[in-house]
Amino acid sequence: MTEEKEKLIELDRVCFAYDGQIALRYVSLCVCKRECVALMGDNGCGKSTLLKLVNGLIFPEEGRFFFHGREITEETLKDSRFSKWFHQKMGFVFQNSDIQLFCGSVWEEIAFGPRQMGLSEEEVVVRVEDVISLLKLEKLRDRAPYHLSGGEKRKTALACILSMNPEVLVLDEPLAGLDRRTREWLTDFLMELKEAGKTLLISTHDEEFARRLADRLVIMSEEHEIL
Repeated sequence: MTEEKEKLIELDRVCFAYDGQIALRYVSLCVCKRECVALMGDNGCGKSTLLKLVNGLIFPEEGRFFFHGREITEETLKDSRFSKWFHQKMGFVFQNSDIQLFCGSVWEEIAFGPRQMGLSEEEVVVRVEDVISLLKLEKLRDRAPYHLSGGEKRKTALACILSMNPEVLVLDEPLAGLDRRTREWLTDFLMELKEAGKTLLISTHDEEFARRLADRLVIMSEEHEIL
C-alpha cells in the first residue's frame, strides 16, 4: 500500500477580492509535508494573493484555509499562542526583499525573528551564526541592509526566515531581479532545502526553474482559478 502523505496546507474553495476586483475564485489546493509545489501563471492571476493568504496576511472572504488540520482565520490568529505557533511554522520570503528588512545591520536582521520567538540570547547567537555560515554572509554581517545589492538582500531575507527554522518555506518570485550567478546559487540552495525535507511553496514565471525544483506544478488562470 502507498503511504498517505501528511497534508500541511489545505485551501478549500477560497475566494478573495481587492475592492471588488476578484483575485482568487474558488481556489482549492493541498500541499503535503516535504512536497515542493511551484505556482505558475500570468501576472495578475492571483499567485501573490494566494501566498499572502497561506501566510495569514489576508483571509478568505469565502472558503476555508487549514494548516496542520487547524483552520486559520483572522479570529484564530488573535490568539497570541496560536499565532506564534503558526508564524514559526510558516516562513514567507516576499518578492520585494526591502519589505522584510528594517534593522541596522544584517546580523540584527537575522536575530530579529528568533528574539521575537522568545529564545535566549545564547540560542539567538547560535542560530544567527549558523545561518550566516550556511549562506556565506560573513562579509555582510555588519552592513546596513539598504546598502546591499538585490541578490544580497534576497539572501539576507532568506536568512531571516531560516533562522526561525520554519516547517514550510513560501517564496514569491524568488528569482526576480537576480543576476544569473545568484539565480543559479538560489536554485541549488532551494534544492538542498528540499532534499533536507523542507516543504516549499513557490510562485514563479520561470518554467525551467519550476520543473527542475518542483514535485508538482500548479497553474493559475487569468480567471483567478487553478487549472
